Amino acid sequence: MRLQGLLQPLKENEKFISILNELKKKSFPIDIVGLSESGKSYIIDAIFSEIEDSLVVVTHNEIEAKNLYDDLSLYSTNVYFLPIREVVFYNVDAISGDLRWARLKVIKEILDNKNKKIIVTSIEAMTSVYTPKEKYINYNINIKSGDEVNLKDISNKLIECGYERVEVVEGKGEFSFRGGILDVFPPIAIYPYRIELFGDEVDSIRTFNIESQRSIEKVEVVEIFPAKEVIVDEESKKRANECIIDELNNVIEKSSNKNSEQIQKLSRIVNKNVEMLNEIYTFETIDSYLPFFYERVESFFDYFKGYTFIIDDLKRCEGKLESIYYEFNENYLAFLQRGDILPSQNKLLINKEELLVNLEKSDVITLNPFEKHSGILYSEKTVEFKQITSNSYNGQLDLLIEDINLRKKNGYKTLILAGTRTRGERLVNTLRDRDIESVYKDVVDSIELGQVVVTFGNLVKGFEYPDLKICVISDKEVFGEAKKSLPKKGSKRKGVGKITSFAELKPGDYVVHANHGVGVFKGIKQIEIAGNTRDYLDIVYDKGDKLYVPVDQLDLVQKYIGSEGKNPKINKLGGNEWQKAKAKVRKSINEIAEDLVKLYAARAALKGYKYSKDTEWQRQFEDEFPYEETPDQLTSLEEIKHDMESDKPMDRLLCGDVGYGKTEVAIRAAFKAVMDGKQVAFLVPTTILAEQHYKNLVKRFSDFPVKIDMVSRFRTTKQQKATLQALKEGNVDILIGTHRLVSKDIVFKDLGLLIVDEEQRFGVAQKEKIKSIKKNVDVLTLSATPIPRTLHMSLTGVRDISVIETPPEERFPIQTYVLEQNDQLIRDAILREVAREGQVYFVYNRVESIQGMANYISELVPECKVGVIHGQMTEKELEAEMIKFMQKEYDVLVCTTIIETGIDIQNVNTIIVNNADKMGLSQLYQLRGRVGRSNKIAYAYFMYTKDKVLTEVAEKRLKALKDFTELGSGFKIAMRDLEIRGAGNMMGSSQHGHMAAIGYDLYCRMLEDTVKLIKGDIDKEPIETTVDIKVDAYIPSSYIEDEIQKIEVYKKIAAIENMDDYKDVQNVMPIFKMEALMESEIHQILSAHKKLYGVYQLYNEQNIRECISRKSLGLLSSLGTPFLFFLSEDRKSDTSSAASRFAVDTRMKQAYPFLAVDFYSDITRINEIISGDPLPIHITERMNRLISSV
Repeated sequence: MRLQGLLQPLKENEKFISILNELKKKSFPIDIVGLSESGKSYIIDAIFSEIEDSLVVVTHNEIEAKNLYDDLSLYSTNVYFLPIREVVFYNVDAISGDLRWARLKVIKEILDNKNKKIIVTSIEAMTSVYTPKEKYINYNINIKSGDEVNLKDISNKLIECGYERVEVVEGKGEFSFRGGILDVFPPIAIYPYRIELFGDEVDSIRTFNIESQRSIEKVEVVEIFPAKEVIVDEESKKRANECIIDELNNVIEKSSNKNSEQIQKLSRIVNKNVEMLNEIYTFETIDSYLPFFYERVESFFDYFKGYTFIIDDLKRCEGKLESIYYEFNENYLAFLQRGDILPSQNKLLINKEELLVNLEKSDVITLNPFEKHSGILYSEKTVEFKQITSNSYNGQLDLLIEDINLRKKNGYKTLILAGTRTRGERLVNTLRDRDIESVYKDVVDSIELGQVVVTFGNLVKGFEYPDLKICVISDKEVFGEAKKSLPKKGSKRKGVGKITSFAELKPGDYVVHANHGVGVFKGIKQIEIAGNTRDYLDIVYDKGDKLYVPVDQLDLVQKYIGSEGKNPKINKLGGNEWQKAKAKVRKSINEIAEDLVKLYAARAALKGYKYSKDTEWQRQFEDEFPYEETPDQLTSLEEIKHDMESDKPMDRLLCGDVGYGKTEVAIRAAFKAVMDGKQVAFLVPTTILAEQHYKNLVKRFSDFPVKIDMVSRFRTTKQQKATLQALKEGNVDILIGTHRLVSKDIVFKDLGLLIVDEEQRFGVAQKEKIKSIKKNVDVLTLSATPIPRTLHMSLTGVRDISVIETPPEERFPIQTYVLEQNDQLIRDAILREVAREGQVYFVYNRVESIQGMANYISELVPECKVGVIHGQMTEKELEAEMIKFMQKEYDVLVCTTIIETGIDIQNVNTIIVNNADKMGLSQLYQLRGRVGRSNKIAYAYFMYTKDKVLTEVAEKRLKALKDFTELGSGFKIAMRDLEIRGAGNMMGSSQHGHMAAIGYDLYCRMLEDTVKLIKGDIDKEPIETTVDIKVDAYIPSSYIEDEIQKIEVYKKIAAIENMDDYKDVQNVMPIFKMEALMESEIHQILSAHKKLYGVYQLYNEQNIRECISRKSLGLLSSLGTPFLFFLSEDRKSDTSSAASRFAVDTRMKQAYPFLAVDFYSDITRINEIISGDPLPIHITERMNRLISSV
C-alpha cells in the first residue's frame, strides 16, 4: 500500500476499530456520519484494506460516482467505475457503443472473482435487470496457441454474443473470418487479435493495428468476452421470438380499433426488430427487450453476491430511487400509448419492493453527512467522525503557507498531493524557499507529527480529520486545476502514413482510367486468353463498350471522387473527348503547379527568422499547464519548435480533434516567438471565439510580462486605435483578432508567427490575403477537420502536417444517437439535461423560422427558459444573448450552426441537431464537439424529418458519424468528407470545375507529377510501360473471396516502383502454380522483376520424374533470383521416395538459390494460407523458419 502512512492514524483510532468489530460480527447496517466530499474515500479505502470482501459503492448520481471513483483511484488500483445502462425506448437508428464497452469491461471484472475490488456506480444501476451471469461465463471464450478449435462454432458463438461479422475489422465488437484466419476485436482489449489456424490447430495469435491491418506482437492466449449485454443463443432467440409475437398479437386482439395508427406503428417496429433478430441476432434497441429473452433475468444483487455495500448519502439515494421509478413509469406509459413499445417492457426495472428487501438482506454500510433518518435501512450502529473539507488556495502560496505553519504548530500530519512527480519535487523546493521543511516521497510509509510530506496523485478536494490530526491538501487547491497524469503508453509515431487508399471499389462505382476516362466498374472477371488465365477489371463505357483492364495495371484505375450528388459524364471508348478534357485540366494544372512551386520556391529561398533554443522561462511556462500533455501534443510541439529553430519559414498544419489541446501547442509556440522579441498574430474566425481566446491567453500568460490585446467589433474605435498604435511601436506581443487582422491599416513592428485557428472557416479570398502577409513569417494553422484541399495539399507534401490523436484523459466519449424527428425525445433529452443542472443546444439552421422553432420548444418544455442566437443578429445582441446563456439564464439555446466555431461552455452537455441530414460531415462533427467538454457524459442527438427517405449522401454522412462516434476522429471525418464531396482547387479561388471533369485522384496525381517536373525532381513525365508475359497471374477466389480486399492486394502489387515499395508488399508474396512445361515464362518473370517469388506445383508421378530429369530448376536458378520452390507429391504415389530424395539432395548440396520443401500438407493448404490474409506474413515466416533450420 502506497499511502500506508496516511491511513495509519485512522486504523489506530477507536471509532474505526469499533466499525471493524461490527463488521466482524456482521451487525449491519452500520451508519458512518459526518463525512463529505473526498473525506469519504479515505474511510472507504481503510475499510477495504481491512476486510476480506469486495466493496460496491453506490452514490445518488453518476457525477458523484465518477468523483468518488477518481478519489479512490489515489489509494488503490483495483477500483472500477460502472456506467449505467440507459434504456432507450425510441426507435433509434444508431447508438454509439463506447459506454457499452466500458460497462462490459467492468462486468468482466465483477465475474472474475480472483482478487478483491471496489466497484463504484450510481443507484440507477441497482434498479436495472441484467442478463443471467452464466450466459457471460459460457460465452467467455479463451483461445491459446496450440488449441484445437472449430472456427464454425466460434463464429456462431461470436454472433450470438453480440459481435458483428464484417469484411475488415475496424472497431470493437467486430470480427472477420476468412480462410484459416479469425480477426476479432473484444471490447475488453486495447488491440484486435488475429488468430491463425493450421488445420484445426491455432498456429499463432497476434495483436494487429486497425489502420494498417499489420500485426503488432505475438501473444499466447486471447480472451474473447461478449460484445453486447443481451446474449442471444438459440434457446433465448426462440423464446424471444415467441414471447414478442404473442404479446404483439395480444395487444392487437385487445385493441378496439385494429387499424389505428398506434397498432400499425407497433406492428411495424416489432416486426422489423424480430426480422433483424432472426437474420443477424440483434437490433439497435435490443437492450430494451431484455425481459423477453430469458426465463429469469438477474438483478444487481445477483451480480454482487458476497460484496459489502456502501451507500453514500442514503437520504439522497432514496429520493433518487423514487424519481427513477416515477420517471420510468411516466415514460413507459407515454410510449405505450403512442404504440412504441410492448407492455412487458416495463419489466426492465426490478420491482421496487424487491429491491428494498434485497437491500435489507445485504451487508450495508451507509455514509451520511449528518445523522438523519430515512425510510429505509435502520442502522444498528452509528459512528460519527469529525471531518472538514478544506478550502481552495487557487495557487496563492501565502495562504497555503499560513495554513501549513498553523498545522505544524498543532502537530498535524500533512500530506500534499502534487499531481505529478516533477511538480511535487518543485513544490518541495518552493516550500523550502519559504522556510517550510517538507519531503517528497513516492511511497508514503509514515508521516511524523508536524511533518509535511509531498507525493504524486490527485483528489477532487482536500480534507482534514481534526481528531486524527491529519490533513490532506489536494493538487487542485495548490495549483488550481488538476494536472491529470495519463498512463504512459509507448509512443507510436503515426504521422499521416495512415491514409492508404481513399476508397474501395464496389461494383457500380464510377471509375477513372488514366487513358480512357470515366466508366462504370462492374466487377472482377477471370478470362482465359491463349491458354493463360488472368483477372481483369470489367469497366463499361458509353454505349455499352467494355474495357477489360488486367489487374497488373490497376494503378491506372482510380475510384471517381468528384462533386457531391452529381454523376460524372461517362466517356466514349476511343473518342478524343477524354484526351481533350485531360489537356484542358493539364493546362490549369500547369498554372497551379507553377504558382505553387513559385510560392514555395519563394518561401524556401526566403530566409525566415531562426529562433533560439528554449529558455528557462519557456520550461517554466510549459510546466504551468494544468494537465499532463498527451504524447502527440509533445511530438507536434517538437516538430513545430524544430521548424521555428530552422531558418526556413514554417508552414505547418496541426490537425487535432476538438478539445485535444491544439490551442495549448499553439500558445507554447507563441510564447517561444515572444521570448525572442517577435510579435504573434492569432487569427480566429468569429468575434466570440476571439473573446474566448483572449480570456484564455490572458489567464495562461498571467505570470509573465507578455502584453496581449485584441481587435474585434467588441472594442470601440478609440480602443482599437490605441491598440494599433501600440502594435506599431512593438508594445503588443500577441494580437488576437478576426479577419480584421489582415486589413491594410494594421502594421506590425516585427511579426514573427501567424497562428490561424479553425482554418476550415475562412473563405478563399481571406486565405489569399493571409498568404500575402505570410511570405517569410512562420505560419501555424490549427484545424480539427481540415477542409479537403488543405488536407490533400499536406498529403501531397506541399505543407507539413502534425496530428494530435490521443484524447486527453477524463473525456467521456459523446453518446451519439441518430434517429427520426421525435417530440417526446426532444422533451426527454432537454429535461434530463436540465435535471442534472446542465444546458442544451438545439441547432436549427433556418434563420427565418428560428423564432417559431424556439416558441415550439418553449411549448414542448414549458418548464425551461429558451434563448435564441443566429448570425443575422448584431454583434452586441449576439454577445448579450451568449453571456446570458453562459450565466445560465437560459436552459436551452436555439441556435444556427454559428455555435460550431469553438465556443467552450463547460455546462452544455446535450446537443440536439434538427435536420442533421442537411449538414456537411465536418459541420456535424464540429457541432458534436461543442458538448462533452467536462467530465459528464454528453449526449448528441442527430435528427432527420419523420418518414423522410434520406438521400444517399445524407445517409452516408449520418452513418459515418455513427462509425466515428469515438473521440478523435476529426481526421478520419475529413477523409470521409473528401470522399463524399471532393476537393477544391488547391491554390486559389477557382474551385473545382476541373476536378469534376477527371476525378479527384487523377487530378492530384497529375498535379504531383507537374510539381515534380517544374521543381526539376524528374526530367520528363513518367511514361506508362507495360510488360506482358504469357503466364497465369491472378488471385483465385478461393484465396481471397472479398473483391474489395482482392483489389486492395492487386493495387499494392501494381503500385510497386522501387525496392522500398516492394519490401512493403513483400508480405504479399506472389506465388505461381508452375506446370512443368512453363519454366521459360517463369524465367522471364523472375529475370524481369528480380523479386522473391514462390513457385509451387502439386506433382503427379509423371512430372516428378520429368522434373528431376530435366534441367528446369537449374535454368531458373541460373538467374540468381531467390525463390522458394515448393515441391510435393501425392502421398499415395509410388514416386514419393524419388521426390524426397530430390528434396534432400537439393537441400543438402544447396545447388540452387532456392529451397525445395517437401511438405504435402503445406502445399495442398498453401492456397488457404495465402487466401485468408491479404498479407500472408505467415508464409514468409514459416519459410524463414524452414530456411533457418536448413
